[in-house]
Amino acid sequence: MVGVTRQAYIEDLETLRKDISKMGMAVDKGLKDSITALINRDAQLAKKVMLDDDIIDEMNVKVEDSCMLLIARQQPIARDLRIIATGLKISTDLERIGDHAHDIAKTATEFDEQSFVKKLVDIPQMAEFAGKMLQDAIKAYNTFDVALAEQVCLDDDKVDALYAKTFRELSKFVVDDAAMVKQATQLIFIARYLERIADHATNIAEWVIYLVTAERIRKDR
Repeated sequence: MVGVTRQAYIEDLETLRKDISKMGMAVDKGLKDSITALINRDAQLAKKVMLDDDIIDEMNVKVEDSCMLLIARQQPIARDLRIIATGLKISTDLERIGDHAHDIAKTATEFDEQSFVKKLVDIPQMAEFAGKMLQDAIKAYNTFDVALAEQVCLDDDKVDALYAKTFRELSKFVVDDAAMVKQATQLIFIARYLERIADHATNIAEWVIYLVTAERIRKDR
């Protein structure tokens, strides 16, 4: 009976990891679609991203409930406890990335057919970098790859640099052209959302490192 119970527990832990991975894929799709909606001014796609955020929220609740049940029933210690604790933390970061994708999509619905104040180059590049960080963080989680997780932490500097550049350039429109103030401000917010998404991907990577090594690190940001 003990063996059967232990096997069921191991299967529950694996199910938890799979649920987090599925959540990561859903969040990644939401991020990609939100940027596509922005670039193409696709209001329908943007609205779909906003609706799908509810699904991500439900996935987060499912993960949280699973973690609480595992803790209550099994009273895990050592590595098993780290699997559950990091699951809780990672799902929270994923949920927040989903929220930021929702915010980008919501802002995208407000542009209509108006021309952008400047050609969108840095923001899509930020999204590409942040999306790659998210994908790598989830891959590191699935494969217990500490080296890949550490690389995610390093890659955050690229997004920070692009955010600083974008902020400087768009701020000029806020000062110099009153007619462009609203749109420039909206694009600054989108850049900020992407910068925060990269931060959450970094958080996930740091939790992966903790999961594997039991050592907490934190990148200054």
